[in-house]
Order: sequence, then C-alpha cells, then structure tokens
Amino acid sequence: MPEWKERVPLTRSHCERITALDSKHINILIPDDTSNYYNYKGAHSIILLALVDDDYCFSYVNVGTNGKPSDGGFYQVSNLAQALENNTLNLPDLSVVMADVAFPLKSYLMKPYRTTPTRKGKIFNYRLSRARRIVENAFGILVTIFRFLMDAIDIMAPKNVDRITLVTYSLHNWLRKTSDMYITQRYVDFEDIQERVVVPGSWRAQLRRALESLLPTRYSNHASRRQYQ
Repeated sequence: MPEWKERVPLTRSHCERITALDSKHINILIPDDTSNYYNYKGAHSIILLALVDDDYCFSYVNVGTNGKPSDGGFYQVSNLAQALENNTLNLPDLSVVMADVAFPLKSYLMKPYRTTPTRKGKIFNYRLSRARRIVENAFGILVTIFRFLMDAIDIMAPKNVDRITLVTYSLHNWLRKTSDMYITQRYVDFEDIQERVVVPGSWRAQLRRALESLLPTRYSNHASRRQYQ
C-alpha cells in the first residue's frame, strides 16, 4: 500500500498517520437464515468493518458477515485483526488505529477509557474522539451520497448486497481522489479555533432531511412487502 506515504496527513494529533476503525450494520430484507442475521438493534443486517484514513478514504473494507456477532467479536476473527497483529498492512511507522470501546486494546489500537477517567484520561478520550471523527464522517458521507444504504436493501441474496456495498466504497474513494468538490471543507466536521467548538459538517443536515423523507413511506413499504409475501 504505497499510497499510505504519498499524501500529506491532515493532522498529527497522535501519530504520523491517523487511521480510524469502526463497523456499520447494513440492513437487509429478512433472509432465509433469519436468526444469524438478526442483530442487537432489532433488525436483519450484514456487518461492515472498515479502516478510514485521515483523508476520508476507506483503506480496508470487510463486508458480508451476518449481523448477529458483536462488533468486537467480529473484529477478533477478521483478517484485519490478524494483519494488524502481524504488522502486514505496511502502515507507516508510529501509526496507530483509533477505535471505540467495542474493540480490544492493543499496542497499535487505541480505545477510550470506559470507567470514570482521571483528568488526563478525560483529555485522552477527548482527543481520541476528535481523531475518530474521520470514520464517522466517512460513513455519514457514504450513506448521504448512496442513499439506498439508509434503509433495508431490497435484494434477497445477502452476497449481492455485499457486492453492491463494496462498489459504493470504491466509488467513494475514486470520487474523493479525483474531485475536489466531492468533499469540501465544510461538508465534514471542522473545528472553529476561535470559538473552540466543533462545527457539524453539512452532510449531517443532509442525512437528517433524507431520513425524515423516508419516514412516511417506510411503514407502507413494509406493509406492501408483507402483503406481497
């Protein structure tokens, strides 16, 4: 992965290169094997595990595992966990991965303090949260652009959902690298240095409006599906 070293990092808050890890559930129609795809959120889904760099590009995506396992449990048995453990991803020196409490603490993987931290711990948690905003923004932008990801994907075969999902991530990366207008400065969260506050990116308002527009049709869509079945 030589491209890791080709682009100048946007921030050096923790290390030479910021990389954030997170997972996302992609909702699907009720599959034949319902129990394995039923997740803790009360929906049927497949799990997506992703690494996002500090330029909002997805550097690693694993999609297709049924939605039943926890995020941390899925990570533990993933190829990504083995690659990070064995240091085979060719990441730059001093790189660490930022994650949330669902993932295991490692020398190369930082997570927030779960119990009530000391003052230094609170500062660490705050800075870690700042660094992890890149993955939240990347997922949010992806769903805002490819809006079919907001609702259950109307395809019966989960493997086809996997393929479609991977295509969206490839398109996202391509657009990010080829178009300066795809992600503008205020489209993502940014810090107002003078006011010392984080200003939400405009994608959040777009996503909220898109979700609100879906609400009136969701119930009728589900009803029509049940009637069809």
